[in-house]
Amino acid sequence: MKEGPKLTISDFQSIKSNEELIEVVKKKGISIEKVESKIKYENELKLLQVELVKLQQWIAKNNKRVAVIFEGRDAAGKGGSIRRFTEHLNPRTMRLVALNKPTEVEKGQWYFQRYIKELPNPGEIVFFDRSWYNRAVVEPVMGFCTENQYKKFLVQVPEFEHMLYEDGVVIIKFWLSISKTEQLRRFNARNNDPLKRWKFSPVDKKGQELWDKYTFYKDEMFSKTHTTYSPWIAVKTNDKKKARIECIRHVLSQFNYEGKEESKTILNPDPNVVMRYYRSVNHLD
Repeated sequence: MKEGPKLTISDFQSIKSNEELIEVVKKKGISIEKVESKIKYENELKLLQVELVKLQQWIAKNNKRVAVIFEGRDAAGKGGSIRRFTEHLNPRTMRLVALNKPTEVEKGQWYFQRYIKELPNPGEIVFFDRSWYNRAVVEPVMGFCTENQYKKFLVQVPEFEHMLYEDGVVIIKFWLSISKTEQLRRFNARNNDPLKRWKFSPVDKKGQELWDKYTFYKDEMFSKTHTTYSPWIAVKTNDKKKARIECIRHVLSQFNYEGKEESKTILNPDPNVVMRYYRSVNHLD
């Protein structure tokens, strides 16, 4: 089969801007839809990351405490979204929390205890790649907690989050929503990529066969823990790039930080992608 036109190393060496790249692609007769989409995404992401830097500086200056929680099924895009948030932030006033399974000592503690020490300090923003909500979905689905532990969690978590709210901690809770078909596609892609194969765990393998069970516990979590002071924000993530952009926009829209009015891009999220739980009638999962 005859191969179509391709970009060469010399082409890339001569290209100095996105505009020049598009011109070279056009001249060679290469389809430019994906190239243009990628460039548009990167340009928009950069503008939003500039705003995130402003937001972080405002948080530090005003001693605010912000916790951004990312939950969702396996392969929904939690890690990728967090990377786009944190890529250009100052590590001195930003942290990523991704806890391993609890130790024997932690298993004997109050469930929230190991998360409390990870909460943001004054002037800090913390990103949780999964959180205390493990007990709401993953643990009961996989049998990692008892029925009594699960029920106690659902009673305690609104009270726990209300105490944080009253003390001035801002909590933003994202649920990244992915379809069953797209999850399977991403699982297969991980297995076929030696650089991403480490992401695929035994728990992931059961994600498809236990899909309906995950759905049941997810819906229970929403109904019991979605509150006015700590609402769930559902994000459609079949389009990962779109989801990342809209997650950042949602966070930026929650604060009146210095320099916000000088933004060169839209800061309000697309309501067809990002929505409060009660509006999420047609969520993907």
